[in-house]
Amino acid sequence: MQYGHFDDLKKEYVIDRPDTPKSWSNYLGSTEYGAIITNNAGGYSFYKSAARGRFMRLRFNGVPMDQPGRYFYLHDRDKKDYWSTSWQPVGKPLDQYRSVCRHGTAYTIIESEYDLIKSEACYFVPLGRNFEIWKLKITNNDTQKRSLRLFTYVEYANNWHQLQDQFNLQYTQYILRMNVEANIIDHGINVSLPDDGGEFENHDGNRHTFLGISGAGISGFDTDRDQFLGPYRSYHNPLAVEKGTCSNSLAYGDNGCGVLQVDVELQAGATKELAVIMGIGKAEREGKAALREFSSMKAVNKAFDQLVKSWHDRIEGLWVETPDPEFNSMTNMWSPFNCLMTFAWSRAASLVYSGERDGLGYRDTVQDILGVLHTIPDEARKRLELMLTGQCANGGALPVVKTFSHQPGHEKAPDEKDYRSDDALWLFNAVPAYVKESGNIDFYFKVLPFADEGAASVLEHLRRAIEFNLNRSGSHGLPCGLQADWNDCLELGHNGETVFVAMQVRFALRTYIEINRLIGDENEISWAEEQLTQLDKNIDQHCWDGQWYVRAFRFDGTVYGSSSNKEGSIWLNPQSWSVLSGHASKQKALSAMQAVHEQLASDYGIMVCAPPYVETDHKIVKAPLFNPGMKENASIFSHTQGWAVMAEALAGNGNRAYNYLRAFMPAAYNNKAEIRQIEPYVNCQFTHSIYSPRVGASRLPWLTGAATWSYYAAATAILGIQPEYNGLRIDPCIPSHWKSFRAKRRFRGKFFDITVYNENGAQKGIQKMIVNGNEIEGNLIADCIMDEQNHVEVFMP
Repeated sequence: MQYGHFDDLKKEYVIDRPDTPKSWSNYLGSTEYGAIITNNAGGYSFYKSAARGRFMRLRFNGVPMDQPGRYFYLHDRDKKDYWSTSWQPVGKPLDQYRSVCRHGTAYTIIESEYDLIKSEACYFVPLGRNFEIWKLKITNNDTQKRSLRLFTYVEYANNWHQLQDQFNLQYTQYILRMNVEANIIDHGINVSLPDDGGEFENHDGNRHTFLGISGAGISGFDTDRDQFLGPYRSYHNPLAVEKGTCSNSLAYGDNGCGVLQVDVELQAGATKELAVIMGIGKAEREGKAALREFSSMKAVNKAFDQLVKSWHDRIEGLWVETPDPEFNSMTNMWSPFNCLMTFAWSRAASLVYSGERDGLGYRDTVQDILGVLHTIPDEARKRLELMLTGQCANGGALPVVKTFSHQPGHEKAPDEKDYRSDDALWLFNAVPAYVKESGNIDFYFKVLPFADEGAASVLEHLRRAIEFNLNRSGSHGLPCGLQADWNDCLELGHNGETVFVAMQVRFALRTYIEINRLIGDENEISWAEEQLTQLDKNIDQHCWDGQWYVRAFRFDGTVYGSSSNKEGSIWLNPQSWSVLSGHASKQKALSAMQAVHEQLASDYGIMVCAPPYVETDHKIVKAPLFNPGMKENASIFSHTQGWAVMAEALAGNGNRAYNYLRAFMPAAYNNKAEIRQIEPYVNCQFTHSIYSPRVGASRLPWLTGAATWSYYAAATAILGIQPEYNGLRIDPCIPSHWKSFRAKRRFRGKFFDITVYNENGAQKGIQKMIVNGNEIEGNLIADCIMDEQNHVEVFMP
């Protein structure tokens, strides 16, 4: 079943019918002022932090879905009928009500038509502003005049700290005060306190938001939720909308809302436009200023056009035209946009993540940087520097870096038992990738503080990350699992050992050697090679199980991921990373990845492990807490999928790499939306596997490491566009049925138009490459031969 389609020209996903299996959402704004909106106008807005700056209320996991939100209600004063400009919350019968939602680059447009009244609501946050605009156009397609009354609706939080708002009702029900200043609603909390300037570590503060309308006069208002909705009613049948008039209520404690009433008289064929502006600050100051700035629809339209252009520019770093239109839709718009939103909000703001993760999770965020390096390199560098300052002097890392309160050099280092073994090792993916993308070799020598004390060059930060794990090795000479090793469900114990992180350390050592060869430091090369030799011996001696690598060793000697295990006998991560780290010999790599194909791969993706845990004590592995086939218990965990794609591409298996990518690629399920259920345009955390009765159903969309790794794998492994220190390498690994493809890539301020020819159906290899009319040796376009505009032709064998 299909609910929408990709509009590649406008970079939009168009939802043709509103009754989607789950709420399909989009993001508005920036890390200063952010918002989430669904195809039925549900969602919430927040300032700087989704946990501590959320001023709109949303009931997570509520019934009906995604309510409340940003609503427009229309009441026909003659017919006494009413509806909403989004299908929900009123929910008119779909044989009478038409709705189309267009999710785009940080904007959403919801068009509807009911009883010959057409509406178009466009939601966006102007660039650099701390407020959002809901631009509304209403058209009368009737042959006679229509008298309508419009009502806005937003439900306010009583406290910007979402946990306080949801649970501490004996306090938060008594701190809200609503007011109306010059027809602008003022939503205030703790209004008797001095303004604390948004100090988010303190949830008690004098804070205000405003709501006003540009382009129309106000005929009434309501700011008391219960007065507007009425007793024992809900958002689908507000008493004020049913009656057709507000009561001019002013909430004093209890619950507030933002309702402005506008009379709209439309002659046949006539159109009325107006704009709602909602944002941070007091009505009398910031509210009035915003309404002055956007007093005309011309100013509103200009701001919208600027927003669209800005976002389109941000994602133009890579464009492709391949034989797979769904691959194109993801690569040209939704994968980079998904990466940008994940980069912005880590795991802190979605319809699932409700603010319990307040800040930037270290390991998540460092990986997220990989997905945006070519689109926003300067912002990526700043974020990378921030995360480096979240590393402690001992080489470990803070679990979370809070952007609004982080003080490098003055943070308290975690207790030894609270470190995670993989955190700082992701720097070996992100830091060299940034340097190769930018060509900024000097970045390795930039001195940055540690989180707790001292400072060192970026290169020294990397060395300490390796030393952190080498200094915490167990009885097999492998890195200890510490609190967690990427999979939080493995109960290894602090001194248990992780084979996955061992492969990461090997990758880190190889990368560290490559960097020091670049700068010519033979002493560091010798040190790293010595560590690498010993680590390889330990892995060879203890980790090969005959056909694949084991996953880990518990502190008491229990082995995870062995063929002798009844449950969890094979795990994906050590197999793919044995290839990515370069440890596996050709024979072992072939055996391990074949075992993955036979025992873990499915039509919907590759399972994180199998068989699922059912009988194992949850004190040994937490996986049995989850149903079989869900989350870490043998689900298709999306984060890991890109690694398998990259491993198969390294082996030259283009068909398998591509098939693995398509198996979990969101757009591949656009015509099977009733199976996947969530958005077919963004990645998710996991998909139910064959061990679940809901196989193929996906959960936790948007904020996931899968966004980065799927995009990174598609770009560097399948398309084979790979930045290097001294140029740009083209090394595609594609399915044999792709006879050609074209890609455009921005790299260090230069542009590359690349066409790959594959007439003989090869999967990997370069026979000839022509750059700007000249054939070159190999497949690396060196810096010295690059022009501002580069035409590249690649011929596969």
